[in-house]
Formats: sequence, structure tokens, C-alpha cells
Amino acid sequence: MFSTITTEKRSGARRRDHMRAGFTLIELLLVLAILVVLASMVVTMFGGTQEKALKDAAKGQIGILKSAINLFKFDTRDYPAELNELTTKPGDSNASKRWAGPYLDATKMPLDPWDQDYKFVAPGKHNPDSFDIWSMGPDGQDGNDDDIGNWEIETR
Repeated sequence: MFSTITTEKRSGARRRDHMRAGFTLIELLLVLAILVVLASMVVTMFGGTQEKALKDAAKGQIGILKSAINLFKFDTRDYPAELNELTTKPGDSNASKRWAGPYLDATKMPLDPWDQDYKFVAPGKHNPDSFDIWSMGPDGQDGNDDDIGNWEIETR
């Protein structure tokens, strides 16, 4: 008698364990929903990282160009007529005599992170006592809010 009750309990327990071996549809959907929420949080957190990195790269290049332009002015006593005078001797005879370049470690002017030329004007609109140098930013259009210029960059 004792052995038949124990055997019946064991076989019933085996049947329940066998029936409970897989996941239910609701459990699978719940896990899937949690994964979707986590994935959307990760995309939201890191989505703008590349754009910020490109803008920071443009600010860094503008800082380097700004230093090169200031060295050019120190040597020649005037700002360059165009940015390529930082890498090649200017045609103007006065500036050419005093030119001590190249002022950049490049054979040609670098492009901004969006493969556009940097813009330069002296005297500047934003810096009337010196010069403006800027990138047209991600949209490639000049004069928009996404332009990145030396008037925005903090000096430390």
C-alpha cells in the first residue's frame, strides 16, 4: 500500500514536470517586450554620439586652423587672403617675403568632417577685429544654425 501511493505520487509529479518543460506564449512575449524596451533605450542613449563626435572634430580642426592663421599673421603682419596660403607661399610679394610656412602639417587644406571646405573671412562678421573661420556643419549649407565657427569655440 505504501509503495503504490508513492509510485502514484511520483508518476503524477513526472507528468506535471513533463507538461511544464517549455515556456508559455505569454512568457515568451514578455521576454521579447523587455528586450525591445532595453534595445530602444540603448539606441536612444547612443544615437547622437556620432554627430556630437563629428562636431567636436570640427571644433578641434578649427582650433588648429585658428592657431595657424594667427602664426601666419604674426609672420606676415596680415591675415591670409585664403586658407591655402597656410600651406603654400602666397603670391603677394610682401607676404611672400615674410612667409615662414607652411603653417600646417599638410600638403593641402584639410576638409571638415562632412568633406566640405572650411570657410574663412578677414575681417570677420562675428569677429570684426580679427577673422572668422567656420564649417558649414552637417547640412552643408552656409549661414544656418548648425554652422560651427571660431566665434563659438571656448578658449581654455
